[in-house]
Amino acid sequence: MQDRGPAAYLAEFIGTLLLVFFICAVVSLYVVQPSETNPNPFIDFTVIGLVHVLLLFVLIQTLAVASGAHFNPAVTAAMTALRQIKPADAGIYIIAQLAGAVAGALLVKAILLDEGERANYGAPAVSDLLSGGTLAGMVVEGLGTFFLLWAIIGVAVNPRATKEWASLAIGGALGMAVMVFAPLTGAGLNPARSFAPSLVSGEWGGADVFLLVYVVGPVVGALVAAFLYFQIFIAPGKKGVGGVEPVG
Repeated sequence: MQDRGPAAYLAEFIGTLLLVFFICAVVSLYVVQPSETNPNPFIDFTVIGLVHVLLLFVLIQTLAVASGAHFNPAVTAAMTALRQIKPADAGIYIIAQLAGAVAGALLVKAILLDEGERANYGAPAVSDLLSGGTLAGMVVEGLGTFFLLWAIIGVAVNPRATKEWASLAIGGALGMAVMVFAPLTGAGLNPARSFAPSLVSGEWGGADVFLLVYVVGPVVGALVAAFLYFQIFIAPGKKGVGGVEPVG
């Protein structure tokens, strides 16, 4: 584990700010709440998902060299469990991510006051489509984050990975998960991204629901993905067996 410094912390702040700003902006512009005149508005989740793909691709390409491009407390928790980052640095990363996320959400509110208010400035919410309520929301957020971390670990942590494709693979994983899960939970898949617009709009859907669905769900999904991928594909290579070459 290498020591992280101010440049890494600043990269996490800026990266999360930009991530939350563009995501919450596109959600504010493309998600229209039902009304009496338009009870079933069309929501283009393809555009929203594509923004996630391109956005994460650019952020990873430009900031990964400085910080590893986490931009997500669930990712940082998984990387800490895999000993890719020291716990002290991980704590500062999470603080920087939360601060950057709030700054991004505030910027959306400043620019898109009326449009953003109608969509709670991009705050996620559990849909009535989920009959299982909070538990189902946790599962959805956990599965989406599991898939994201599976991609991250597979292309960025695995020593045999083709890392030239890392930013596109990770962005693609996030974008695809958003296209599938956004109609169900808003596809936060990131406690910082979910926290910031909820704070700015004041729309939490209940503190207990928010904590379970948008914090516990993603963190557990990320840790499970880290454990499974490491045990199946990386640990055997460290022991010199299986299809993965020894590390180091």
